[in-house]
Amino acid sequence: MVQQQGPERMRNVVLLSHGGAGKTSLAEAMLYSAGAVSRLGRVDQGNTTSDYDPDEIKRKISIYLSLLPCQWQGNRLTIIDTPGYADFVGEVLAAVRVADGACVVVCAASGVEVGTEQVWDYAEEQSLPRLVFINKMDRENADFDKVVSELQARFGARCLPIELPIGAEASFQGVVDLIAMKARTGPTMEEGEVPEGLRGQAEELREKLVEAVAETDDALLTKYLDGEQLSDEELEAGLRAAILSGAVVPVMAGSALQGVGAQGLLNAIGQYLSSPLERPQTTAEGEEVAPDPSGPLGCLVFKTSADPYVGKLTYFRVICGTMSSDSTVWNSTKGRAERIGQLYRLVGKAQEAVPHLIAGDIGAVAKLAETTTGDTLCQREHPLRFPAIEFPRPSFSVAVYPKTKADLDKLGSSITRLVEEDPSLSVHRDTDTTETILSGMGEAHLEVTADKMQRKFGVEVNMEVPRVPYRETITVATNSEYKHKKQTGGHGQYGHVFLELQPLPRGTGAEFGERVVGGVVPKNYIPSVEKGVNEALAEGVLARYPVTDIRVTLYDGSYHSVDSSDIAFKIAASHAIRKGLTQGHPVLVEPIVNMRITVPESYTGDILGDLNSKRARVLGMNPHGGFNVIEAQAPLAEVQRYAIDLRSMTQGRGIYTMEPSHYEEVPAHMAQRIVAERGEAKG
Repeated sequence: MVQQQGPERMRNVVLLSHGGAGKTSLAEAMLYSAGAVSRLGRVDQGNTTSDYDPDEIKRKISIYLSLLPCQWQGNRLTIIDTPGYADFVGEVLAAVRVADGACVVVCAASGVEVGTEQVWDYAEEQSLPRLVFINKMDRENADFDKVVSELQARFGARCLPIELPIGAEASFQGVVDLIAMKARTGPTMEEGEVPEGLRGQAEELREKLVEAVAETDDALLTKYLDGEQLSDEELEAGLRAAILSGAVVPVMAGSALQGVGAQGLLNAIGQYLSSPLERPQTTAEGEEVAPDPSGPLGCLVFKTSADPYVGKLTYFRVICGTMSSDSTVWNSTKGRAERIGQLYRLVGKAQEAVPHLIAGDIGAVAKLAETTTGDTLCQREHPLRFPAIEFPRPSFSVAVYPKTKADLDKLGSSITRLVEEDPSLSVHRDTDTTETILSGMGEAHLEVTADKMQRKFGVEVNMEVPRVPYRETITVATNSEYKHKKQTGGHGQYGHVFLELQPLPRGTGAEFGERVVGGVVPKNYIPSVEKGVNEALAEGVLARYPVTDIRVTLYDGSYHSVDSSDIAFKIAASHAIRKGLTQGHPVLVEPIVNMRITVPESYTGDILGDLNSKRARVLGMNPHGGFNVIEAQAPLAEVQRYAIDLRSMTQGRGIYTMEPSHYEEVPAHMAQRIVAERGEAKG
């Protein structure tokens, strides 16, 4: 059982990395070293504390953040393990938002990767003090010095080793502690003398560390410049201040699978990273809030989990005050009261019931009616609101089709529950194509969502490439007349309209107006003309796509005092539109998207060549620490599967975002093919 401590003894630290650097194995090694688990789980065996979801076990990757509290040297550490796979970035952003420090894990063989840079930026945005752990020192091609050089090239000279590995690959044994100048080997960190062959390098690295720390403190700098030795205590205190200010990022090393380095990392988190007391939070109005357990209550909800049996589980961080079980709180975001039942502290999937949670604590509560991710819970008499978590816009979409009638009936409610659980998902009904479009961060993200839909709600779906919402418009202004005249027994039908059709700038939409004079079309029939126009514009004359960027003006007509009616004018307007569209040199227009693609420099040529083949326009390119950020615009039809293409071209090292921009005319040769295919599909 995890003991209760005040905020000054808490450390909430998030593990961040590119996929495959070994965060989950490292978290497991830390829990084992701290005595929080009695056996060391392994990712490949599917028995780690952190990756407990069936999808995570099946895929052998982290998909969700997980909370892993443990006790270490009088501190309560809450380790937040996060996914490294770019598709699950929503979980990473939520975890970063509620952490007080970060440990960036880097593979000793692969070095700094695109995901490393991405998570570094997230930590930077939240001003999180951080340290780097170079993992997998026992792996083939492990190279500590090379990775340190990459870190310094990417993130600055502030990345300084506080440990030096003893050996590498199969001969990796432990580390040299550069502050104490002692060797620490094996999982138990057995203390010994610095190996003779490493003494020179260790002394040189220690000197660099001492100099960097001294430069951040005037008193230490004076002592250093006077040639006096800094004591270990002075160095440690100075180093902690430098880490908290962001002036120094300590670099450590180890092997999670061997358990080497886990204890050292636990020590460093407790000793050097900030407590909640050292990171006061700011409300949405810009007011600073002290993390005082006796103050007014303020909690930020950072994750929601939907379960068909338990109901909704809401994860939150107590920023100030104390949250108690069996109480009532105020959701200031929604303006509604919420009944709080039993509070839990989570250890992976296990739930430990607790009577209350204080400022700095991270916990969960089940079955809240109104609360969703990003909401603030507080006291009604002391309303507070914290800035919501900003999630990226989804960049990969599929059309979702239920497999059976029973699936259709449950589809809407199950997707709604999943979108509520994962704010990096979105769903909408495309009125142009009549498809249900599910959007997320990538193919794996949506595959996991489909699996979850089946497992949690019993809904099976097929996912297909969405149809492109082409539209039609005219390129020249034209006038069109149609007289609807029909004589039957009794009253006949008579409606007569003259319409002016004008092309409008892209993105304007469809407009209707009238300038009828002299009552040639009575006022009471004009709404029927507009209705006929709008219905006709829903299907163009080329390929029956909706018509856009057009102004239709009723300017003349005639009526019959007996035979005219609403339906007659509606029919006349509809026929006049079709006639006018044919005369107006109609064209197809297609959606264009803005893309921002981040790739290692070595892949830039391949990416640019591929973009050219996709009819894309490259708008600019900015180099950034070994990567190029390419800004481009491309037709949606060409890049609907771009996540898959980019991953294969860059071996998973490229990332991108995509958002709608505008519509442009489809090249003539392609338009002919689209029209032909549409004709076949419509039969």
